[in-house]
Amino acid sequence: MDIKKKRIAVLSSVAWRTPPREYGAWETVASNITEGLTARGWDVTLFATKDSITKARHEWIIEKGYEEDKSQVPKVSECLHISHLMEQAENFDLIHNNFDYVPLIFSNIIKTPILTTIHGFSEPDILRVYRKYKNGYYVSISDSDRDPQLPYLATVYNGIDISQITFKKDPGDKLVFLGRIHPDKGVHLAIETAQKIGMDLIIAGIIQDQQYFDNFVKPYLNDSSIQYIGSVNPIQRDQLLGQACAVLHLNTIPERFGLVMAESMAAGVPVVAMDLGSCREVIEDKKTGYLVNDVSQAVQAVEKIDSIDRKLCRKRVEDNFSIDKMVDGYEKVYKMIFDREKTK
Repeated sequence: MDIKKKRIAVLSSVAWRTPPREYGAWETVASNITEGLTARGWDVTLFATKDSITKARHEWIIEKGYEEDKSQVPKVSECLHISHLMEQAENFDLIHNNFDYVPLIFSNIIKTPILTTIHGFSEPDILRVYRKYKNGYYVSISDSDRDPQLPYLATVYNGIDISQITFKKDPGDKLVFLGRIHPDKGVHLAIETAQKIGMDLIIAGIIQDQQYFDNFVKPYLNDSSIQYIGSVNPIQRDQLLGQACAVLHLNTIPERFGLVMAESMAAGVPVVAMDLGSCREVIEDKKTGYLVNDVSQAVQAVEKIDSIDRKLCRKRVEDNFSIDKMVDGYEKVYKMIFDREKTK
């Protein structure tokens, strides 16, 4: 049987639409997996919100993401969404779970194998679930973001839709922060870096921690040197990256993957990132950006950012973080799973 005739269910999150209008990392990756597989002739069904957009088959029970419709209780919507797939699991040969640990509790109830792409461990305690069901199939999104007790099949780096990002051969004159407004992402460190070097900084992204924003970001905002423009959609992101000489990604905890770093490099924009977690895997130090350990090193990196070849930034993404490269990886993983399932 042609492996592409196998029936694949891709389970996305229902926090946002798939693909998201603006923010939504898990939904972005689930969409790129779905569309990439579908373009290659796979039999794929996407389980996502009703307003999601896909060329694959589409199943839904939740009309709109709970982050966009605050009348919903998130856990209720999640339970309805996940059970909607699990109740028809027998219709599929593989469930590709992009929805964290909750779907794993069905592992011993249904016969269909579940592949879980682990997009990060939000809390240490969720490892109890992953470890209980470690006879299942797991993929990591970076070598650095792994639990030593889990039997991973592979690392498959996230792939982005490069066609949505315009390569900019000439740098802009501003620093850019793009991502969640949260202490983990180090927005305050980006502000400090911009102030020390005397450059304008544009901040874009959803506010995930209002108290952090109010105390560590808002006091420094003005109409010129440090601006916050809110969340951006793909078109706005493309325009924003056109203004950037560098993107600051001064994360305070180990990065799991970092879609923003790949998106920035795809535009030809080098990234200055803390040397934590996957940053070393995504950025090629001194060639597509700089890995740093503190603000003073970040300032030094920005001062020499012109030495980075922007064409190399784009090429790194094309070679490692495209949708095609990601789908190549998942096709190999799917084959491994189907081969193992034959022997059971």
